[in-house]
Amino acid sequence: MITMKDIVREGHPSLTKPAKEVSVPITDEERKLLEEMLQFLKNSQDEEIAEKYKLRAGVGLAAPQLGIEKRLIAVHGEDENGKLYSYGLVNPKIVSHSIEQTFLQNGEGCLSVDREVEGYVHRHKRITIQATDMDNNPVKLRLKGYIAIVFQHEIDHLNGIMFYDHINKNNPFFIPENAKPVE
Repeated sequence: MITMKDIVREGHPSLTKPAKEVSVPITDEERKLLEEMLQFLKNSQDEEIAEKYKLRAGVGLAAPQLGIEKRLIAVHGEDENGKLYSYGLVNPKIVSHSIEQTFLQNGEGCLSVDREVEGYVHRHKRITIQATDMDNNPVKLRLKGYIAIVFQHEIDHLNGIMFYDHINKNNPFFIPENAKPVE
């Protein structure tokens, strides 16, 4: 079972460099890792389990956050309409995105960052992702709003980018003309 002690923190080298493509079909070991990553997210959202194992709540986790430099992510979260997105994905790529941007009014957080980071993280409001699922099937997801932000945050981890790299250093609460907060 993955716990907070397995998650590497900012400053760890696997968080600052691009992760390696994963060969498809994935190995049993890679599938097991994705299942464990997804289970961590479910556990972290269950109050009793989270309290028992001292887990911080999370909706996404990337393999580099475990010190594993592979292009694997897990997401377990709902969009604004309550639709659940629960995926373990291999080699996810953003294949198209809107020019319009969005951001979370309260900023973003990260399981690998133990401090409060103030500022707006500008993201694409809508994205289309292509990936392979845990059963080696191709997946194409069209996402918008909050859940699109979650996927962009995790894919950034695969590219060695931290969420705070997107915050305007001179004006952390700057809002570009084409950006509106997630409702």
